[in-house]
Amino acid sequence: MAGLSDVFPQDEYPFPRDVLADRWRAEIAAADVECFVILRDDDIAGFAAVQADEVKHFGVAVEEWGSGLARQAHDELVARMAGAGVTKAWLCVYAANPRGRAFWTNLGWTDTGERSSGPMPPHAELLTYEKALG
Repeated sequence: MAGLSDVFPQDEYPFPRDVLADRWRAEIAAADVECFVILRDDDIAGFAAVQADEVKHFGVAVEEWGSGLARQAHDELVARMAGAGVTKAWLCVYAANPRGRAFWTNLGWTDTGERSSGPMPPHAELLTYEKALG
């Protein structure tokens, strides 16, 4: 919630934990989605998921913000995608998530100009970013 409080204002749109938990269960079970746990000293510190050339999910624990762990996990994820033959990857990030947008931009991802609405109320604006790999 710390990173998405502007996307999901808690007084109007509480963070959709149940919806996301159901989505994660389906994605973990899907043969074409790779799910990853990001570890710090054998403790779970984050998560990621990819489907073909799309980064579907990526995040680290608030305690890890600024530690470099997210950058390291990003680099490993991108290398894995490139090794699987992906030449251009893409993802969506909420427009109202300046920290997330800055993270992706700082790592060389660019805004394509494509816009969409998020799948959960309040259906916040999503920006599509892409990055050439390899």
